[in-house]
Amino acid sequence: MAKNLQVPILYFLLHLGLIFFMYPRNIIESTESSHWIPIFVAVASHFILLILYLKGLSYFPGQSVISIFTEAGKVYSFLFLLPLFFYFFIVLVVSVRAYSEIIIIIFLSNTPLWCVMALLLLISAYLASLGIRSIFRAAMLYALLFIPSILFVLVFSLQNVDWYYLLPIWSNKFQFLTHPSYFKSFLAVGGGYLFIGFVQPALSFRNKDILLAALCVAPFFFISVYIPILTFGQETASTMMFPFAVATDAVNINWLAFDRITVFFLLCSITFLMLFLTMAIFTTAKILNHYIPSIHFQYSIVTTVILTFIFCIFIPNWSELEEIFRWSSLWNLYVFFTTPLLLLFLGLRTKKKGEKSFD
Repeated sequence: MAKNLQVPILYFLLHLGLIFFMYPRNIIESTESSHWIPIFVAVASHFILLILYLKGLSYFPGQSVISIFTEAGKVYSFLFLLPLFFYFFIVLVVSVRAYSEIIIIIFLSNTPLWCVMALLLLISAYLASLGIRSIFRAAMLYALLFIPSILFVLVFSLQNVDWYYLLPIWSNKFQFLTHPSYFKSFLAVGGGYLFIGFVQPALSFRNKDILLAALCVAPFFFISVYIPILTFGQETASTMMFPFAVATDAVNINWLAFDRITVFFLLCSITFLMLFLTMAIFTTAKILNHYIPSIHFQYSIVTTVILTFIFCIFIPNWSELEEIFRWSSLWNLYVFFTTPLLLLFLGLRTKKKGEKSFD
């Protein structure tokens, strides 16, 4: 039972690490009212893709996506693994560069950017080098330590809300479907479920546990956007780079010994983010090791980290990072939608072949 719970818990934490920083800003930028509509569309898409992905994996019990597509042939390996490799690598570069700058803005204003990037990469790479089981054990420990703090911050951040800002509840404007910021928000929506395909055969899981974790994480997509909206209103929240962090910073608790509960929230979120970076390094190195088996897995991790650091160094400023993020969002959408569909196709084809050979 404990083994089955490790995968959904990591899935839950990965999404928490992605939701609270850039996602609220992306959604607030993409629409001026009725923010629940774009959030609902994205979350519904996530559930559909997740169900298709899990269904496809169920046809290949005990196999990772690397072995599944390798056995399917070179064409399918090329169509899936190479795009997935570039997806994880691009996401790794964008995430390390973006969240390093966030850490500097909030915590370490006098620290060089390259130091923060190196620290994030080295800690994540060390955990990735310990293996998949160690990553999941760390996730269980982080869940026990930090989820209560996250819930504590969320509850008390409601003290400043003005429910009037919920209006208008319904809007027939769907311009968000063509807004670049909305597509950038899909990193938080779809960035966590692809890792599920890499945990077998080291760890098993039950599909219903993953779906239950998805149900648990869904409200956080709405909370992360609506707390800053209900606190400041659309006009003010749209001017903020990190609306949710500012909203929690405005919370005042007289009986608490610490002046700012934001520090606890941000530290918890960054810890979950580092789990995401760890899994991104692990999966990128796994695919690299698959294509170049002569390189030991540990050296694949080192290669991934060095290349990521070099690419991060060459991104000069936040504007360039936003541009890379915008263009990479199209690649992300391609991977999010084609991966489960292709996996399901292979699963149905394998099942059909098995039925024919049995007959």
